[in-house]
Amino acid sequence: MTYFSKKCKYLQFSSKQNGTLAPYIYMKNIYFKLTIIFIVSVQLICCADRFPSSYMLEFPETPEPWVLLLGEPHWRLEWLNVNGLKQIGDYPPGLHKSLEIELPVTWANPVTAWPYWPEHNLNPGVFKPAGTLFPFDVKGSSLSLSWNAGPDTVFYWELAFTNEGNYSRLPANFDWPRFRELFRSDVLAEAVREDPWLIDWRSVAERTSSGNFDRRRLVPEPVSTRTIPVPAGTWYGTSPFAKPLVFTVIETLNNGGVVFPVRSGINVWISTKGILRISTAAWFFIEWE
Repeated sequence: MTYFSKKCKYLQFSSKQNGTLAPYIYMKNIYFKLTIIFIVSVQLICCADRFPSSYMLEFPETPEPWVLLLGEPHWRLEWLNVNGLKQIGDYPPGLHKSLEIELPVTWANPVTAWPYWPEHNLNPGVFKPAGTLFPFDVKGSSLSLSWNAGPDTVFYWELAFTNEGNYSRLPANFDWPRFRELFRSDVLAEAVREDPWLIDWRSVAERTSSGNFDRRRLVPEPVSTRTIPVPAGTWYGTSPFAKPLVFTVIETLNNGGVVFPVRSGINVWISTKGILRISTAAWFFIEWE
C-alpha cells in the first residue's frame, strides 16, 4: 500500500480527521471519487470554523548541554504562508516564546525551527531542528513543536525540493501519521529509531519522488572515523538525540587523539573545551577564550 494518496491534496488531511472517509481511500470507482470530492468540499467550507489560520508556536526545551555551552539559541523559522509560499524568519533568544504565524489550513504543511548561535559562527542548518506538522500537532490555537517532528519537516521540504511536477508525489499527499508510526514500532533499526538524523533525508526524498516510499531506505548513512588530537572530556553533537562521546585522558594520551564518527558534510561537536568541526578532508578546533 502506497504512502501517497492519489486523490486531491485535501483528501489525506480529511481522511485522518473524519473516519467516514477511511474505507474509500483506495477505491477506484468514479462514483466513489465524486462522492469523496463532494464530502471533502463540504469539510473545507467548515474548515475555517474548525481551524484558525493563525497559530501560536509552542517550542520544546533546548537540550541543556547546548544552552550551558553555547547559551540560548536564535531561531530560524521556515513555514508556508496562507498562499502556500515559503516564508523564512529569524528571531533572537526569547522572542520565540510569543511567535504567532498564519498557515494554510487546507492541507498538511510543516513548520521547521532551526536553533543557531551566530556569536559562535554556528549558522542555521548546523544544529538539527525542531518542527511541527499541521494539522497533526495542533493543540487548540497552538502548534506544538518537538524535536521528534524535526525530521518529519525536513523530509517534507526535501520531498518538495526533489519533486519534478509529479502531483501524486507532493508531500501534502504523503501519509504522515503512518510514516510517524514507523518510528514507534520495531520495523526500523534501533539506531534510527533513537536518532532519525542518522538518515540521509535528501537521498530518501530523491528516491521517493522518483518512485515510491520504501521504509527499507530508512537506514544510517555511511560513516567513517577520524582520530583527532583534541582534549579529553564529554563532547556533544548537533542532534538532540545523539549520545555524547566521552573520552578519558588515558585514551587521548595512548592513541594520540580520540576517534570521532564522520558523516557527509561538516560534523560539529562541542564541549567545555571548545568547538570541533570535522569533514572527511579536514578538521578545525577552536578553544573557548
